[in-house]
Amino acid sequence: MERLQQAIEKARAQREKGSSSKAAPKRTAAKARSSEPAVAQSTSVWAALAPIKITRPKLQTNRVVSVEGGPEAAPHDMLRTKVLHQAATNNWKRIAITSPDTGTGKSVTSANLAFCLARQPDIRTIAFDFDFRRIGLSKALDQHPDHNMADVLEGRIQFHDHALRYGDRLAFGLNNGPVRHSSEILQSRKTSEILDAIEEEFDPDIMLFDLPPMMATDDNFGFLKYVDCALIVAGAEKTSLDKIDVAERQVAEITNVMGIVLNKCRYFDGAYGYEYGYY
Repeated sequence: MERLQQAIEKARAQREKGSSSKAAPKRTAAKARSSEPAVAQSTSVWAALAPIKITRPKLQTNRVVSVEGGPEAAPHDMLRTKVLHQAATNNWKRIAITSPDTGTGKSVTSANLAFCLARQPDIRTIAFDFDFRRIGLSKALDQHPDHNMADVLEGRIQFHDHALRYGDRLAFGLNNGPVRHSSEILQSRKTSEILDAIEEEFDPDIMLFDLPPMMATDDNFGFLKYVDCALIVAGAEKTSLDKIDVAERQVAEITNVMGIVLNKCRYFDGAYGYEYGYY
């Protein structure tokens, strides 16, 4: 893994030479947390969301292990801490999660990160299933909602009528099946406007977007301009270095690369058996 990290860093340095970090996308400013009436209104909106019904054994089977914390959640907690640090340092809120190819565990990583953030007492998070072709996040959580996020993005249903809440600080926007014309939906101006409206209404600290693999569709290329940064999830012993390099270059052309998660990497360090490394 050390050689993989060195190769990634070398390729990244060559691409970033002489370039600067991309600015965050222009969008409607969320309500300021310093305003007490705004905080009360936002809290009321969150409380009105329908609660999600999760089955712990099913989540364990799907490798979603971060709901209550503990040793199994430790590597995901580490990822959460690094994500929050970079988000605070760079004033990033919208974080896409993608991968070079399929089978890397991207959606499971998204779910675990979301639950880790939910255990942070001062952080409110919304996690969206925007992998419209495979509904990965919905499968990881074993959920079968009546509608999907495409209905929300096309104005057929309001997000507050569709979203599901876990606890007081985490909400999910999930899908009930594959969506046609997903690329056109994700890059539409209406999608941008509705995301702005959701952000203003719910005032989240973090917005996670589980996106399709970079090399599988063109969905991401139209949507990544609406986020502040992206995490790239690669599968150990599956995703080649060339694919990681291509995916990072493609993301970097549109938005900021927050980091690369090497998932399904089994090695032991100290008290915990880590499942991935983060660069």
